[in-house]
Amino acid sequence: MEIFFQLFWLFFILSALTPYLQQQMLLGARARKIAELERKRKSRVITLIHRQEAVSFLGIPISRFINIDDSEQVLRAIRLTDKNVPIDLILHTPGGLVLAAEQIAEALLRHPAKVTVFVPHYAMSGGTLIALAADEIVMDENAVLGPVDPQLGQYPAASILKVLEKKPIQEIDDQTLILADVAEKALKQVKATVKNLLLKRMPEEKAEEVATLLSQGTWTHDYPIDVAQAREMGLPVSTEMPLEVYELMDLYPQAQGGKPSVQYVPVPYRHQQPGRP
Repeated sequence: MEIFFQLFWLFFILSALTPYLQQQMLLGARARKIAELERKRKSRVITLIHRQEAVSFLGIPISRFINIDDSEQVLRAIRLTDKNVPIDLILHTPGGLVLAAEQIAEALLRHPAKVTVFVPHYAMSGGTLIALAADEIVMDENAVLGPVDPQLGQYPAASILKVLEKKPIQEIDDQTLILADVAEKALKQVKATVKNLLLKRMPEEKAEEVATLLSQGTWTHDYPIDVAQAREMGLPVSTEMPLEVYELMDLYPQAQGGKPSVQYVPVPYRHQQPGRP
């Protein structure tokens, strides 16, 4: 009976330690891959990757967005980078807090050496705002950016202003009028930020046009801006994505709740000529 209890406690301890050990191994693998990419590109590599993650041992999934903690960490990494050292930012995010995204973008804009933003899958909303500060945006051929129009709660700021055009002011309640006032200010502020980021690489008239397109509610907030459309806007987009970026993304697995919905053999498939093995 005593051996049974000893085995039980050993099993319990191993079960408790396994997630911690797995996480430490994953962090070590990420650090090695980042160091490998830094050696290859002679740069400082920073990751801003938001995946759905699990809370503690309960397995409850939560979604992550750009927040003040992110901006503090990215700004610290930029401060610790010599002005002559290029910065490579790997970006994978649905967006987040405008203040945090603007802080990161402005800090990248002020960095004297080349700034490259890598978008392997998507960088929406605040992620696009950050990407606009880069000297080069490297996107996967199927990756997308998104509009940066501000959102007030669950409503787009541009849509709130539309209410003032559709109804007489006497029929609009005070709360909507206050929201419309805030929405107007938010649209002006974001447009000014985007235009300032774009002036680094395009004339003022073109920067005004693109800033209006991206920030004033031209599309729905989840509208995908692909490589071709980004290039049409005049953004410095390349599709020469280093293999190490994809390998690094593999080290940020999505939290799984049950059976995976996508399965495939994880090796490259190449076309074989007829008659050859």
